Amino acid sequence: MTETQRAVRTRTYTWEDPTISVAAAAGRTGLEILQAIGTGELPQPPVMRTLGMTPVEVEPGRIVFGLEPQEFHYNPIGTMHGGVLATLLDSAAACAVQSTLPVGVAYTSLDLTTKFLRPVTLNSGPLRCEGTVLSRGQRTALAQAQVFDDAGRLIAHATSSCMIFPA
Repeated sequence: MTETQRAVRTRTYTWEDPTISVAAAAGRTGLEILQAIGTGELPQPPVMRTLGMTPVEVEPGRIVFGLEPQEFHYNPIGTMHGGVLATLLDSAAACAVQSTLPVGVAYTSLDLTTKFLRPVTLNSGPLRCEGTVLSRGQRTALAQAQVFDDAGRLIAHATSSCMIFPA
């Protein structure tokens, strides 16, 4: 292949109107919302469809997402872009906090501190990201998330603070 030839790939995916899901989530606890997404009763948020994240497990204070590395996750040096991993970590940490919230209470991420430990490629196999709540008060929560490759090796770690407020 010459420099002017390219092996072009395409990707098509769909998502559902997120405002419909937000309205359908009213009157549910954070855990109930996440469980409904996991069972398909509520559609996955668009970011999950965009990156290919899948819900695996959820319980109060803990959530697990899966992600299969794909070429469209790659950066110019042939590894998964750190922003993809950061989004996965942020989602897991924040949703772990969400799983503890009562009806009528919302959250947003205040910060995310991330450490990347290993590169991810297609050969890394399926990734598993576990988010857990470390501390939760009335106005803020501290959570962590860890990404592991198919061999169980730690790929990346993050901590996140979330602000908690009335919805």
